[in-house]
Amino acid sequence: MNTTPTAKQNITLRLDRQTLRRAKVLAAKRNTSISGLLAEQIEALVGEDEAYDRAQREALALLDRGFHLGGVIAATREEWHER
Repeated sequence: MNTTPTAKQNITLRLDRQTLRRAKVLAAKRNTSISGLLAEQIEALVGEDEAYDRAQREALALLDRGFHLGGVIAATREEWHER
């Protein structure tokens, strides 16, 4: 994760009054602002998405490498196709 400070940018959000009221209460319970609450949730979502993408890339790379399951081929190709 990038730990260097970056410029912040404001966004506009439209919520109905009841949701806004409940969000204010929730933010107060968590000792933060609505903006802080939203920023924390969005950052968590982005982090989860990045982790998912990384795990997917690692899984696909593992599948590309394949697995050695411990078996040994004792016969030659000619022996298998002997007639």
